[in-house]
Parts: sequence; C-alpha cells; structure tokens
Amino acid sequence: MNDLVALRGEVRAEDIPAIAGLAGATGFFTAQEVAVAAELAEERLNKGPASGYHFLFAEDAAKGLMGYACFGPIPCTIASFDLYWIIVDPRRQGHGLGKRLIQLAEAEIQALGGTRVYIETSSRDLYHPTRRFYERCGYALEAVLKDFYAPGDDKLIYCKSLPAARA
Repeated sequence: MNDLVALRGEVRAEDIPAIAGLAGATGFFTAQEVAVAAELAEERLNKGPASGYHFLFAEDAAKGLMGYACFGPIPCTIASFDLYWIIVDPRRQGHGLGKRLIQLAEAEIQALGGTRVYIETSSRDLYHPTRRFYERCGYALEAVLKDFYAPGDDKLIYCKSLPAARA
C-alpha cells in the first residue's frame, strides 16, 4: 500500500457523498445499495458510537477517499461482527489496500471484543473476484441461502474466527 494513504476512523460529513461516489464507481452496486452505504455513514455521524457502525477510511490528500470499511457488532450476539462494506476505488484495487483495510477492521473488531466476523455477498459471477478476495483473507464459506437476492442469485455468508483480544 502506498505510504501516502492516511487512515482514520472518524466519519466526516464529506464522507457521505464520497462513499456514494466510491460505491457507484465500482459498478457492482445498485442505486439502492449505494444509498444504504452512504446512510450507514450518516447514521454514524448523527448517532456516534450508539449507531453500532464503525468505519475505517483510507484517503489520499490529493485524490480523496481511496477505500473504506464499515463494520459493527451483530445485535443479540456476544462477540460476532458483520463486515458490512469494504470498498476500494477501482483504480487502487490489486495493490493491497483492501487487504490492509480488512486487517485493520479485524484488529479493531478484536479490540472491541469480537471473535467472529461475517461477510455477506452475492453468488453472481460479477462477485467472483470479491469471493476470492475474502477467501485469500482467511474467510470460509459458511452458508448459502438459495435465490435470496433474486432467482439464481444466492446469498453467500463467509466467516472468519479471530483470536480473543488479550486483556
């Protein structure tokens, strides 16, 4: 990863349209999904930690937002977290930024007491590189929900166990 990329965790008002732009630029997400990605940042901005959403942003001072991750605890569980979003600018994919973001998210999840991370994705061919990325990062396919998103578009649930954080 380029050393010029700065990392931060706090959400700023300008992140909301930047997230929407980044999600849209990937070509993977519907307009509704792009709106949801931005709404989670708005929720964090308005409610702070009470929102349950945590963020990590990677940015370049000259080029703006290069990637981000959004995660949070799964309600009614003891130590399980969802990784809701991890998006890297298409121009920066394949250079280690996504891997670094997922590693930092996992470290933060551990610090928050999390021991299992879940990621949901689509079975569509478009998402094949995404699924391989998760697998290379140590995630295993745990469940398949047939025709969840649409006929022929299954929901795939990946999971990774993390060691408990040291006290």
